[in-house]
Amino acid sequence: MVSYKTLSTQSGPFLAMTGLTVAEFQDLLPAFEAAYDRVYPLDRTADGRPRGRWPGAGRPSVLSRNEDKLLFLLVYLKTYPLQVVLGQLFGISTSQANHWLHHLLPVLRSALDDLGVKPERDGTRVARARLTCPGNRTVIIDGTERRRQRPKNAEKQARHYSGKKKTHTDKNVLLAGAGDERVLFLSETYPGSANDKRVADEARLRYPPGTVLHKDAGFQGYEPPVQQSCQAKKKAARG
Repeated sequence: MVSYKTLSTQSGPFLAMTGLTVAEFQDLLPAFEAAYDRVYPLDRTADGRPRGRWPGAGRPSVLSRNEDKLLFLLVYLKTYPLQVVLGQLFGISTSQANHWLHHLLPVLRSALDDLGVKPERDGTRVARARLTCPGNRTVIIDGTERRRQRPKNAEKQARHYSGKKKTHTDKNVLLAGAGDERVLFLSETYPGSANDKRVADEARLRYPPGTVLHKDAGFQGYEPPVQQSCQAKKKAARG
């Protein structure tokens, strides 16, 4: 069974399963704990009603420690396993895994907002994003895909099939600052077959003054009003 106590002693697997180093995890944890106490006060139940008994009464949860709550959530967001697999990893049922995901996701969003690192979701507001490296105006735009279950509906199968990944995926477009690697913007989720440029166009992105935008071939023809637009060239095919 996965727990913070055991996984935190293995730096490689910890990074692979959460996307964070142990030190980065520890930096995030206090904000997560503060957000959890704010979202779910001790004198209230999970659904907001006054609590009838002292917190902690009853059978203890596998995810009773805040470290394990945050680990559970990050493992899901990094590796995107089926909930039945996630439940097996943490020693809980599939229904409990589903409950904890819905219970904890708002807490993480609140914690990231408190830290000032929550990605913008409204493309028109990116121009007002606070850059932590003001001297570096280089921004990278890219599409990212993650595998999903194969839809049963034939029409959905076609929409979600990614020729690039040769599997069924969901797609998002994101912006990241080259100076600090911070994610500035995260688009809505699209089927894997969606074109990167179309997603960017529909996001109606507005960039900070002086932006130098780097993009790949998936954004061919995407030319927003920025100071400089740089596109990687495809390697010439070998004869």
